[in-house]
Order: sequence, then structure tokens, then C-alpha cells
Amino acid sequence: MRRRVWSTAVALTLLSALTATVPATAAVPPADAVAATAAPPAGERPLSLERLFDNTAVSDDARPAGADFDGSGRSLSAQDLTAAGWTPGRAPTVQGARLTWPRRTPGGPDNVRADGQSVRVRGHGDALAFLAAGTGGGEESGTGVVRYLDGSSSSYRLSAPDWRGGPLATKAVALPHINTPGGQLAEKARLYVVTVPLARGRAVDSVELPDNDDLHVFALSVRSDSPGWTGSWAASTSGHPAVGPWTDRTLRLVVHTSVGGPRVRIRLDNTFAGAPVRVGSATVAVQASGASPRGAPVPLSFGGSGGTGIPAGAQAFSDPLGFDVPADSNLLVSFHLPGTVAAAPVHSLAVQQSYVSEPGDHAGDTAPDAYTSTILNWPLLTGVDVGDGPGGGKSGASGGGPGSVVVLGDSITDGEKSTRDANRRWPDLLADRLREQGVVPHYGVLNQGISANRVVTDRYAGDGVSTDTGGVSALHRLDRDVLAQTSARTVVVFQGINDVRWGASAEQVVDGLREIAERAHGRGLRVLAATIVPCAGEARCTAAVDAQRSAVNRWIRSGSSDSGFDGVLDFDAVLRDPGDPTRMLSVYDSGDHLHPGDAGLAALAESVDLGLL
Repeated sequence: MRRRVWSTAVALTLLSALTATVPATAAVPPADAVAATAAPPAGERPLSLERLFDNTAVSDDARPAGADFDGSGRSLSAQDLTAAGWTPGRAPTVQGARLTWPRRTPGGPDNVRADGQSVRVRGHGDALAFLAAGTGGGEESGTGVVRYLDGSSSSYRLSAPDWRGGPLATKAVALPHINTPGGQLAEKARLYVVTVPLARGRAVDSVELPDNDDLHVFALSVRSDSPGWTGSWAASTSGHPAVGPWTDRTLRLVVHTSVGGPRVRIRLDNTFAGAPVRVGSATVAVQASGASPRGAPVPLSFGGSGGTGIPAGAQAFSDPLGFDVPADSNLLVSFHLPGTVAAAPVHSLAVQQSYVSEPGDHAGDTAPDAYTSTILNWPLLTGVDVGDGPGGGKSGASGGGPGSVVVLGDSITDGEKSTRDANRRWPDLLADRLREQGVVPHYGVLNQGISANRVVTDRYAGDGVSTDTGGVSALHRLDRDVLAQTSARTVVVFQGINDVRWGASAEQVVDGLREIAERAHGRGLRVLAATIVPCAGEARCTAAVDAQRSAVNRWIRSGSSDSGFDGVLDFDAVLRDPGDPTRMLSVYDSGDHLHPGDAGLAALAESVDLGLL
């Protein structure tokens, strides 16, 4: 690792900045906790990241020796990047942040080895986003400094996994090859998007990178905190299975809003994909029934265009559209796929029927006739946000709308065994309660449950076409499914039963829940934990499993100082049979002894102390 030689004055200035500021793992610092520090010395004035590029990571397949990313002659394939849609100068959006892929030809410097450089970065938002990777054989990390326009600063901790061996579950994009001077290897290369919190209410002026030259940065930006928007509906990507195949087809997806407003935007995610996907056109409408809209569907645009291409691993937000979104209503979100889609990122359990058309662009159709096939999952669509409007409730902590409660869960949250097309998932019913009261803000409720999901273990590896749609672990999806969600204020964590049913210990689950709380608090979110409900009578819910479940629940209920939770929802106490606490009360049981039915889900929603939110 190269080490910069500092003058005494510079060293003292940096030491003061690092010791006087708030670490990134702490809660987002309030204004009076942000340190005021001196500007960098004249020789260290901030420069654009591109002017600091000092390493070449990308080579042409015909000239693989033209780059040396890791000091051993290995590099990324320019052709693989192009095939994934990551072309020079393009700005994919990942986790809500736009990050421009370097505008460089293969063989030219395209990234920075972190060495304490001062980078000019301007913007106002909730997080810094880095497109980065390590090359030291393991996760690389270091501490840097964010400087704000008002003269204050805060420190952050940046960690990026290794480009060859890091987890596929958290990568932004994976490429199928690695170039070497001796030829191409059929080995996955990974790039990661890592976000770190910013002091709220402060405009960023520059960023001082960590001092670790095995930590490479390709792009850096400030992620906007989405003022004026509230998340109304969301779904997590649970896998990347084979679909269709769909060629020149239109999907008309039915989703249920929690809150309403006079503006709308949608979010499409190409999560886990290895290739880009093209959306030819898209519309939104209120559902009348089935595939029939109430009135003509209204066109959506993306960057002023009717359609968009989404690179592998990236996402696309539609432009704001003046459209009256009713609360507690079904929307039809339609989008045309002009090419062939043989595999797609999906949320596998929609508990909702949606529609696929005959060939052609039918996004604007007012009649349902072209929609001759049905599906029971949600491909590509991951979010619907609404803009400010009357009836939005009290404003949230950062203004511009009430904000959202995010529920991180498994199949019970996902709605397994609830009545199809009836919106009786417990987060839907919680949203009903929030709309009908005036004590706390009328939060949007975002259901990020995934059936079969676990806290600490991936069901899906996070790359390639999947047969398992149980998702990556809660720990691996936390950044994408909670921290990057629009206007998130509070997260409710209701998971763990699948971990203990499949052999995890209570200690492993507790460690995972504790980490979730720490990371969420580091972004300024309120964190509630729900106890795990009983399941005796289900095949895997043995006495040994119940002992582990009970141990997790004791820890959650204890309110111990290391739990990090701001409140507890005792769902176990709500659903258990008083005569046999290892079992669910029969009136709440769907019949499989693991999942509550409609009555049980309603009891969960009714039991939530809204003040805890």
C-alpha cells in the first residue's frame, strides 16, 4: 500500500478532522454535532474524480495487457461492460444514486486508488454513493472526510468487497470474464455500489477519500433524499428466474397503494441481471377491474423519452407525472418489452393477478382484450412513489411528505396464505389504520417481505438465472430494500423463523438482527423488531427449533442495550395459543401452522402501537 508523506501541518489538520467528527456507523449527525474543520491546504484543493484517475481497470479483449487493475495484470473486459449496458459516459442509477461510468476508452485511466485525495463533489442528499471495488484479496476499507459548504465536516467509513471474491448478493454488476495478459479467464468480476450517510441538511462541497490504495473508486455522487416524494408501494426482487419468454409483449401489473397524492413516479429495477433490458413505453392508470383501466392510461416518460434502457444491475425512475393517485387503490402499471426477455428480476409472490398481452405495445390500451395471459408475480417493477398533496399527514423529519414505514420480512409479511387479490397482507391493513387516524403521520407502508427469506443466509446467490426465489439474506438486501427506499423513516424487522427452521442458531439470528439495527440507525432510521410467531405442527418446527425461536424472542423482548431497537412488536404474544404457546391459535392459523390466515394477519396489523412508528 502506498502511503502519502504529509507535512506536519497537513497531518495535524487531517487528524483533527478525523477525531472531531462523527463516525459513519453512528446515527446521522445533527447539525450541532458536525465539526467545523479547516479547508484542505492549497496543494490539496478538490479536483473532479476524473482528473485524479491513476489506475486502468478496463482493457479491450484484443489488447488484454492494456490495463492492470490489481497490480497482477488482470482487468475488466470492455466488451463485457458494453454487453451489460455499462458504456463510457452512461450514468446508471443504483440504489437511487446516479453514477457515471468513466468516459474513457479501454486502456486509459478510469479509476482512483484511494490515497486521501480531495474530490470535488457537490450536492444535497442523504448519502454518498461510491462505485467501487477492492483489489487486495478481501474487503478493503478506510476512513474519509466529507466537507460541507458551510465549513463543517463529518467522517465516514468506506468498505468495498474484492472485485474477484466479494459476495455476488450485494454486487451492482457482475461480468463473466477477467482479462489477463495471457488471455481471458471465465471468472466473475464484480463492481459494487456502496453508500455512506451524510449529515442531514448540509450541502456537500468535497469528499476526502480514505487512504487505502487497494480501494478503487470509479464514480462518486450525492444521492438525493427525494424531497416531496413518499413511497406508496414497493416490492423486493426475490430472484431472477426464467420467464415467458416474452417477445414484443406488454406487462400490465396490478399494485395496491398505501397513500395517495397528485403526482406519481414508478421505479423499475434490473436487479441481479447480467444484461440490459429495454422498456419501450409505460403507462399508469387506476384499475377498474381485471386488466381494464378506469379511464385512459396516462403515458410515463424517462428522462423525457417514452422508453428507457436499464443496464444490468441498475434501475430507472420515471419522470414526475401529474396524476391523481388515490390512497388504498389498485393501479395498473403497464410497460412494453419490445425485445425478448427470457429471464427477469421478479418478486415471486404477488398474491395478486397481473396480465401479459399478445404481441405489440398495448401499454395505452383502454380495453383489456389484448391481455390474454395472467401471472402471479411482479417482474421488474419495484416501486410506486407519490408526490406532495392534500391529506398527506404531518410532514416527516426531512419535510416534503409524511415519509414511509418499511417492513422487512418473510412470507408472513409477503402475504402467503392471505386471500388473493384482496390486499389483506398485514402491511396493507397497517396502512389502513394509519390513514384512519390523526395522531402520527399518514406514512406510506412499503412491504419488503420475501417468501422463504432469511436474516443471515442467502436462498438465491444473487447472480444468474435462479430456480430459488427466496432472495438474498436480509443482511445482504438491507441497503437496497430498506436504506435506499423513498422517504424511509422507520423499519420494522419481522424475520428469523426461516433461519431457525433451517438450522441457524438463536445467536446467529440475534447477531444478524443486531447488525440490521446498527446499520439502519446509522442512516437515521427508527428500528422496531417483531417477535417470531409460533409454528408447532409444521414439519420443520420441532421442539429444538422452538427453543431457538424462544431464545431470539427473549432477546428481542429484553430491551437490552445492545439490541439497538427503538421498540418491540410482540407478534408472538398476539398469535400464540395460550394453552400451548408453541402453537398458533387455531382461529389465526391458515391451516399449515406456519402462516397466519386473513384473521391472523388482521390481528398483527391491529396490534401495532402506532405511536412506536
